[in-house]
Amino acid sequence: MTSVGGVAGDVPATPPGRATPREPLLRRVGNVFRANEERGWRWSARVAVLLPLVALVFAVTVLALKAWPAIRVNGWYFLYGKNWTYGDSYGATVHTHGVAHAAGAQFGAWPIIAGTLQSSFIAIVVAVPLSIGAAFALTERMPAWISRPLGYAIEILAGIPSVVIGLWGLLTFGPWLAKNIYPALASIASDLPNVEPFNYFRQPVGTGEGLLTAGLVLGMMIIPIITSTTRELFIQVPTLPKEGGEALGMTNWEVANRITLPWVRSGIIGGTVLGLGRALGETIAVVLVGGASLRLAPNIYQPFGTIAATILSQLDGAQADGTGFAVATLAELALVLAVISVGVNLAARAIISRTSRSGGPVGSGA
Repeated sequence: MTSVGGVAGDVPATPPGRATPREPLLRRVGNVFRANEERGWRWSARVAVLLPLVALVFAVTVLALKAWPAIRVNGWYFLYGKNWTYGDSYGATVHTHGVAHAAGAQFGAWPIIAGTLQSSFIAIVVAVPLSIGAAFALTERMPAWISRPLGYAIEILAGIPSVVIGLWGLLTFGPWLAKNIYPALASIASDLPNVEPFNYFRQPVGTGEGLLTAGLVLGMMIIPIITSTTRELFIQVPTLPKEGGEALGMTNWEVANRITLPWVRSGIIGGTVLGLGRALGETIAVVLVGGASLRLAPNIYQPFGTIAATILSQLDGAQADGTGFAVATLAELALVLAVISVGVNLAARAIISRTSRSGGPVGSGA
């Protein structure tokens, strides 16, 4: 048998005179995708890894370029100075190092930087023990029928808008603290020696709008974040090591302290850093309950300011500066916050790396 136009014994793929049918477009696209699937996933993974770094570098670079005129004029005074004034915006414009700004403008951000660190420290001191205790109770001490709905409720709390919590703190929580709790703390502090740490807790207690109230509100805002993270970590701790510790005669506290907590300590540090990041950058709630002051709080009950709250409260007025120097100063303030956040994360990464290399999961004392 001889095929038309072919070699004897070959059967033509298609009848003579007919064109070869083309595959559907979707099938051809699918074939191309499958042929390059491995390469596509490899490049997608590279982009996913580099994209956050590129975004961070881009944001910091933009802030640095915008803040450069303020950096040149403010110098190191910006980090340790306490005077924050826009100068005479209606007077003559002066130039310093080639940068135009209003006469008498001077910006010292130390009270704002200190307020950011103080409020975040109070939030962490309040939130970390409560979060670890709540996570431990949900996973180790409560039955599943009650721990699951409570765990879901805690996760829901993390999604409540900060303006809602801020209004609650301003209208309810802060005044209640100022009426019932702060006078007792001030009374206890007045009986203590006349030294600076104790003096910081003395009268006047104010109206509930200040540093301690803001720190407590921030602590309540980050408790759900740390608790949810720690709860998931506790669930992943294997049962056999804990049962083995109990079989060896360990008490419940010893099992928790020598097995459960060391097993997940790196994750707890990571969850704490997540909560600290929100505390450092929280804006609306701090503006509402903190007072948005540009001065150092004379005591722990008085109004104060943070970097994020200052940027929000001062941006509208800064835009009225025709020289643009005030906006550049707020950009410098944002750059300082970015540096603090990155520094905190790097420090946490160093701590995690150090703790993960030291000892086994049952702790160094085992």
